[in-house]
Amino acid sequence: MNRNDTGSSSSTADLEEGTALMLDFNKLQDIVKGEAGVIPVAVQDAETKEVLIVAYVNREALAYTLSHGVAAFWSTSRDELWIKGATSGDKLELVDVRVNCEQNSLLYLVRPLGAGACHTSGADGNARSGCYYRRIERSDSADDDPGGRSATSWQLTFV
Repeated sequence: MNRNDTGSSSSTADLEEGTALMLDFNKLQDIVKGEAGVIPVAVQDAETKEVLIVAYVNREALAYTLSHGVAAFWSTSRDELWIKGATSGDKLELVDVRVNCEQNSLLYLVRPLGAGACHTSGADGNARSGCYYRRIERSDSADDDPGGRSATSWQLTFV
């Protein structure tokens, strides 16, 4: 079960494949409570420029990435090193690593070596190239909330 910003729980299937907007605005707060010592890393296909995923790295994950030439992350949910593609074969070959101006986030430019970077599959059963496969749009019930301030005024649609 996953917790969203309203504090209610949802199943993984609802979260990953549903159309309800259930953003987890507490994720970073939870990471800080756990004292994981991580920074975010955006992962982008070096050729297509598609943003594939956003994950977290600690010193160990960054050192592994730099020394092995494949993307590695720190799993904040499992509290362990996560080498992308270690079980699926969908590795992300490192092309370049960049750091932002405040040195509090990274950008991995990668070359995908497998079916996709996301652990979910599309309707066709194939792995998705990246994790950003839905967009936020106004829902049919948005007429009840002209300012669009309620989460029920918005829904997710597949791209």
